[in-house]
Amino acid sequence: MIDPSSLPYRRNVGAVIFNGAGEVFVARRTDMPGAGGGPDDGVWQCPQGGIDDGEATDHAIFREVSEETGMTSLALLGEHPDWLSYDLPAELVGKALRGLYRGQTQKWYALRFTGPETEIRLDLDAHQEFDAWKWIPLTQLATLNVGFKKPIYEILTVSFSHFS
Repeated sequence: MIDPSSLPYRRNVGAVIFNGAGEVFVARRTDMPGAGGGPDDGVWQCPQGGIDDGEATDHAIFREVSEETGMTSLALLGEHPDWLSYDLPAELVGKALRGLYRGQTQKWYALRFTGPETEIRLDLDAHQEFDAWKWIPLTQLATLNVGFKKPIYEILTVSFSHFS
């Protein structure tokens, strides 16, 4: 068994994307079918992804959102002041995140989507990460994800509430 403390955190960026009505964009992961156990079966999350070597986080967030969702009509609303980290559950250490990391440390941004919904495309990447999307109230954000990420989404719900 791998000792998680011997592994680093993977650095990445995440986006809480608001529409004009103050709702938040979430997408359903393709690699966790059935994990939700409810009417919206699966795991829903905000777009997030890795930071390329030498890439600034405020550039990485727009690149990641575009790659995963097709959205390019975006305005920066704000940035969470801290890096937020989570640890993988013991059963995923050595398996998830290519087995190289104990979890992730994330820089989160609040963005406003200003384009038409026809701009949203989940099928642009050869390794499609999401298969469905929807807009939800910010207050529901923490309830739709896996448990080990819930504390981060609870922090973001409070930190970005003034954008909804």
